[in-house]
Amino acid sequence: MNPTTVRGATLDYDDVGPDTGLPVLLIHGHPFNRTLWAPQTAALTAAGHRVVAPDLRGYGRSSVTTGKVLLADFADDLAGLLDHLGIEDAVVGGVSMGGQIAMELQLRHPDRVRALVLSDTSAPAETPEGKEFRNRLADRLLAEGMDGYAHEVIDKMLAAYNVTGMPDVANRVLEMMCATDPRGAAAALRGRAERPDYREVLASVTAPVLIVVGADDVYTPVAEAESLHRMVPHATLTVVEGAGHLPGAERPDRFNAALLEFLAPLV
Repeated sequence: MNPTTVRGATLDYDDVGPDTGLPVLLIHGHPFNRTLWAPQTAALTAAGHRVVAPDLRGYGRSSVTTGKVLLADFADDLAGLLDHLGIEDAVVGGVSMGGQIAMELQLRHPDRVRALVLSDTSAPAETPEGKEFRNRLADRLLAEGMDGYAHEVIDKMLAAYNVTGMPDVANRVLEMMCATDPRGAAAALRGRAERPDYREVLASVTAPVLIVVGADDVYTPVAEAESLHRMVPHATLTVVEGAGHLPGAERPDRFNAALLEFLAPLV
């Protein structure tokens, strides 16, 4: 654990692998923490890459900011963390909300992004219905805590057949969700409800891009990933069979193989 203060928040993070390795910044989604990336961290460091995996503010061991945290706030935090570590640019990867934060980093700090890895995420701005849903969910989490919500959505976070077929993975994901501070989760939900449209940002990206999606993701289906791919014609699209919204956790070998193949020419 390596806590540091960035923009008024204490961020806890892992920085592992050789200092001379290709830097890879991994951004978890909601409502998780950096340990979601444990299988990727192990594979990447074994291949000689440097992995930086932070807990976003409000998640994991990082400090909580109440009220509302915009995706822009998360992106600026991560740019500050790269500054702290002396990393000029990195391969920036994120899953779900983390993918949207990666796009926000591309928007606000394009010089820090050597390449993008976008897993199970979407680019359009939130819809009016989505804004209402996220704000209502934020209210609920503050009133009730995380447990009920976590158990309701586990079979959407993972493919339903993996909840029963991979109990260890399901339990690990559930534990992460239940351990999240509801104040941090609510603040992120309110900020995410106001996210901008990233389609124009993606259309202008010239850096390498890897798009990954679980074949049975119900939150951001394969069609959503194909839409991203059409925005970035030079991108590589990988569909991970046997996985839902979190293919890096459900099918780490398949996810890691695609990731390592993508990173190889960048070294």
